[in-house]
Amino acid sequence: MTARQLLRALLLVQLAASSLVGYAIARALHAGFITGVLAGGIALVLVRLAISANNFRMSARAASVTPLEHRITARAALRLFGEEFAASMRSSSWSMPRALAGSRVYDDAIGPPVLLLHGYGCNSGYWVDLTPRLDAARISHATLDLAPVTGSIDAYVPLVEAGVDALLAATGARQVVIVAHSMGGLVARAWMRDHGVERVARVITIGTPHHGTSLASFGVGLNAQQMRRDGAWLQALAASEDAAKRALITSIYSHHDNIVAPQTSSELEGARNLAFGGVGHVALGANPRILAAVMAELNASGLAGNAARS
Repeated sequence: MTARQLLRALLLVQLAASSLVGYAIARALHAGFITGVLAGGIALVLVRLAISANNFRMSARAASVTPLEHRITARAALRLFGEEFAASMRSSSWSMPRALAGSRVYDDAIGPPVLLLHGYGCNSGYWVDLTPRLDAARISHATLDLAPVTGSIDAYVPLVEAGVDALLAATGARQVVIVAHSMGGLVARAWMRDHGVERVARVITIGTPHHGTSLASFGVGLNAQQMRRDGAWLQALAASEDAAKRALITSIYSHHDNIVAPQTSSELEGARNLAFGGVGHVALGANPRILAAVMAELNASGLAGNAARS
């Protein structure tokens, strides 16, 4: 099953459940249709709020120590929760259920093209906030949908290989930059393990659990098992990498990630690690500070690529 199919099914389940709740409340109150609709909608939002709050609760139990410079106030914590909840609602209820993988190629592109890899339970719709920035900068790019949702990370590698080949063929470039969120960063590293780094200008991971996450124990599928804390698969992946390969990676992460816990799991030895505070896991793909950091890394990769070709 693809993420799009799963999310559409979940939306139907949520619609049916909220309709039943709204109907029951309206009957109990002897109220009309509008009251029932509002009651059902409020009930649905409250359930989704509870799920989001529980993610923060579970990640806090396994959290790493937040450095002083990234600690936040109570007001900032509320903003963090609100931003993460809004990003989760929009992604799962709007952008990802409608998304289809695709590409955009610019004849006058300067830097290397970008391949976008999403994370666990997501699809190409996750990138709705980054792709407009790529378009504005006239950076050629393509998205992939990694399926099935619960498949092995290793099984996604052929999809990435085909995506890289197609993007290089379409652009005439020799190298790509891979931008990957969460599990997608592990997929990118697995692809480099199997296919080398000759076609890699840069790999930018965002909120990737390079050393696993405690919340993976609650996930479903082979990929969730592979993301458990310092498991055998992650250790084997790390053992396949040398200093030169790690130097190609930039790891962007938040000390307030509510899915990757401990949050320092995103720190990858030998890579360029960029730490932020006050941003949740899903919101990493929409937060202006994170997107600016990604674009800065892409600009640096483009300049390096031009220098290498001159």
